[in-house]
Amino acid sequence: MSEIRPRFRTMDGLSIRYAESSESGGAEALLLSPWPESLYAYDATWSRLAEHARLVAVDLPGFGHSELREDLLSPKAMSEFIVRIADELGLEKPHVVGPDIGTSAVLFAAAQHPDRFRTVVVGTGGAAVPLDLGSPLDDWVRAEDLAPYRALGPKDVVTIAINTIEGYELPDVVREDYLASYWGQRFVDQMPYVRAYPAELPILGELLPTIATPVQVISGAKDAVVPVSNAQYLHERLPNSRLDVVDAGHFVWEEGANDYARIVTTWWQSNRNTE
Repeated sequence: MSEIRPRFRTMDGLSIRYAESSESGGAEALLLSPWPESLYAYDATWSRLAEHARLVAVDLPGFGHSELREDLLSPKAMSEFIVRIADELGLEKPHVVGPDIGTSAVLFAAAQHPDRFRTVVVGTGGAAVPLDLGSPLDDWVRAEDLAPYRALGPKDVVTIAINTIEGYELPDVVREDYLASYWGQRFVDQMPYVRAYPAELPILGELLPTIATPVQVISGAKDAVVPVSNAQYLHERLPNSRLDVVDAGHFVWEEGANDYARIVTTWWQSNRNTE
């Protein structure tokens, strides 16, 4: 049985789903949902991460089970909402973990709000300029016609994605939550977020050298969706960063859960006095 117990809260007029762990040592960590999963993506690492910080996991607006609003469907717009989430939930200076779609949004937030986060953990999200994305993400970003995707059922899209997870059997509660998160046309409705990459990633690239917040980048060595080159691009440009490449595919937080939890908690410990 999962230790994650989701609930809902209204933020800026939107119903946002989140889950909290118990207090742990004073540190706080905001964990952001990847796509096309949900906050249950942290089920495999939750207990180990919770030993080091009070965790608050959130489905970003429009993803997981949180309410969608079209004006938030780009990394730059989402970055401001991430700061709003931290404010609403009373997180004074949390560590932030934002893999996948969270990567660009969290880095935009760190650039625009340099003292807001203690540390950042990102990776497996599009970042490199020129774009260097694998299938199917590159297809989603560049598709001229979304009609074929609208013709797919939500379970088809999510099942295709999560069936690529290797070496980790999704618990039933997690799999069912992923599938329930993308009912109807929600998946297609979310696609504008990644389709904003060509316009917004070059802007982020210019900001990377200005980010003083310590950034841990984690990538899967076998990630065919977002190649390691994206993580290397970030590491080369961020002035205070560390890069770890795990022997896993795209869903490194599940496929390489032990390594992922170790890297994240070690990063938190090494930066616990960051002001």
